[in-house]
Amino acid sequence: GGVLMVSIVVVSHSEKAAEGIRDVAQEMGGDATIRPVGGDPDGGIGTTAPAIEEAIREADDGTGVVVIADLGSAVMNAEIAVEAVEGGIEAVIADAPILEGTLNAAVSAAQSDVALSEVLDRAEETRGMEKL
Repeated sequence: GGVLMVSIVVVSHSEKAAEGIRDVAQEMGGDATIRPVGGDPDGGIGTTAPAIEEAIREADDGTGVVVIADLGSAVMNAEIAVEAVEGGIEAVIADAPILEGTLNAAVSAAQSDVALSEVLDRAEETRGMEKL
């Protein structure tokens, strides 16, 4: 069985970038389920709603999914994917920078018994974080 926890889907225009962000976040965020998705069907730069939808379905264990995307059209495709799973899966899009948001979400999701709204809040707290 294991503990149920909120999952994270990372959506980037670059599949490599999504995988790299997952790797960084997992290094810090431990056990969180992070599913990277990105690139267009030909392996180029882009995103597609069906691929994001599939990632959400694969990631969810019943606790819900936080989706974090990089740029405008990735967010639009994420919105389409979230609507497509409505009724079956609780998925929300975080308004957060993709790397910092994923990292914070992963650290939060790795704790047991954390609600979807809490993971979303942790991700969105990274908006406007100053680096210097």
